[in-house]
This record gives sequence, C-alpha cells and structure tokens, in this order.
Amino acid sequence: MIRYREIAWPWVAFAAALAILAHEFVTRWLASEPPLAGTAWRVAVVTLGVASLALLVLPRRRAGFALGAALCAALMAYALYAQYQLGLEPCPLCIFQRVAVIACGVVFAMAAIHDPGRAGAITYALLGLAFAAAGAAVAMRHVWLQALPPSEVPACGPGLNYMLETLPFTDVLSKVFLGSGECAKADWSVLALSMPAWTLVFFLTMMVSALALIDRD
Repeated sequence: MIRYREIAWPWVAFAAALAILAHEFVTRWLASEPPLAGTAWRVAVVTLGVASLALLVLPRRRAGFALGAALCAALMAYALYAQYQLGLEPCPLCIFQRVAVIACGVVFAMAAIHDPGRAGAITYALLGLAFAAAGAAVAMRHVWLQALPPSEVPACGPGLNYMLETLPFTDVLSKVFLGSGECAKADWSVLALSMPAWTLVFFLTMMVSALALIDRD
C-alpha cells in the first residue's frame, strides 16, 4: 500500500500543471475542428480525472459495490429532478441510458448484499461492466447526434412509448439508435459538456471501477 508521504507531491503538482497547459493548448487547437472533436477531448480529459479520483478513493469490495449502487441511485434521482422540476423531457436515448444506470445499480446493490468472494466479484463486475458498456454505447451515439450540424439532424420521430406499443422491439432499437431531432437538443451543460456527455463519463468510470473492485478484498 502506498503511503501519501511517499508520493512526490511536487512532481504530481508539476505534472498536473503540464496537463492543464496541454489541455488548454489542445482545446484551442480543436476550436477550429468539428464540435465532436472538442467534445470527445473534453470527455476523455474529464473521464481520466474522474476515473483516477474514483480509483484513489475506492473502498474495499463490499463498500465499493454499495457506493456504486448509491451513485446510480443519485444519478437517477437527479434525472427525475431534471425531468419534473427543470422541465427537461427525456428523449428515447435518454430513457435507454436510464435503463443502463438502473441495471448497473441493481447489479452493484446485489453484490453489496451478497458480499461475494473473488470469483463472485468477477461475475458481478462483468455484469456491471456489460451494462455500463451498453450505456456508454448509447451515450456515445447521443453525443454524436448532438454534435451534428443543424442541417444533418434527423427529423423528430414518434415517442418511445408509442414505438414500444406498435413496433417489434428490434425495430424500436433500430429507430432509437438512428436517433431523432429531440435527441440532438442540448438543453443542459456543465463545463461545456451536455448531460449525455456526463453520462458517458459516468459509464466509463463505472467500467473502470467495476474491474478494480475485483481485487479490493
């Protein structure tokens, strides 16, 4: 176990300063590139920071799974707050991302209750990894749609409930991933990242954390 006093903090601070300068340079360079390039860079930088922080503070296995379940619950609570208090109606891709968050939360909650050994932890971690990867794929598609020029944005389609009632599920998946106009709207952002971009950061961090929890016994 590494003790904090053994870490060369001046070098860490120096590396952080260089990273900030590099980030500023790349951000200015990407200003002339398509919006997707800048968004991808910001997502990569934020994910690196958030995932690194998660690995630094990640507790032992059972507490870590419980923490993951709590974070999923908190994310869903904010999603409902944004919908019913801020008036941000979820598009079909948002709904699919919510399903992935709930699935991750259920897996982590079951793992925390079960408190398995290493073999069981691998099973739970792989399940969480699969759901998080599926959510990340949906979030990536959503971020890509939001980066499209207005002239290339698909037309708005029917609601998800209507499609589920009238179409086979495979057709619903196909239409949702093709995207529609409402999925391309970015009505919320923090640090120049939209909600799907932050959701992508969350899913990527959960994937890293799930794998790390295997050896946190």
